[in-house]
Parts: sequence; C-alpha cells; structure tokens
Amino acid sequence: MTPAELKTVLDEHPLTLLYFSTPTCNVCKVLRPRVEALLKEEPPWHFQYMNTEESMEIAGQHLIFAVPTLLLMADGREIARLSRHFGMHELEQPVRRYAELFKQAEA
Repeated sequence: MTPAELKTVLDEHPLTLLYFSTPTCNVCKVLRPRVEALLKEEPPWHFQYMNTEESMEIAGQHLIFAVPTLLLMADGREIARLSRHFGMHELEQPVRRYAELFKQAEA
C-alpha cells in the first residue's frame, strides 16, 4: 500500500484501525481474527492490514517499531495506539467508545 492509497482509505472510512504486522509474526496471526471480529461488532470501524515489510514508508511515517501495533484512526488522525504487549480488553474500550461517539454525532 502506498501513502496515497492509505490516505484514500482513511478519507473513505472515518474510523479505521490500522493493523501493522509482518507475515512472520505468530502473535499477530493469532490476534488478527480477534481484532477483526471485534470491529465487525462495532460499526462503523474499518480494519486495514498493513504489512510493515511491504509498506515501510507508511510504517516509518507512523513510527512503527514493533509488531503488532494497532493504530486507531479517526478522520485520519491517530486517537489511540497499542503495541506489542496488550490485551483485548485494552482495545475493546476505545473501539466501543469511539464507535458510540461516532454514532451519536451522526444522529
């Protein structure tokens, strides 16, 4: 993915979770389906996988030094970051909170 393609994704999806990983990260492989399932429960979140080996420029721009790193983005801006050692409960709270705030703003 190029920076321009990422900008398009972020413009199209006001709430986006960027999931930075590598194909060899076993923790990432286990965590990814759980993160995707959570986001399906909380629309309007959009999941975007980012392979740091293929998207080095984007990883550098977002200061990604370890995987997995999850960036929660709202209107193209980082609102939360989780990296390396975190539990699903640490992700659930901001995902649900921002989904609710977005729904209230749309109403």
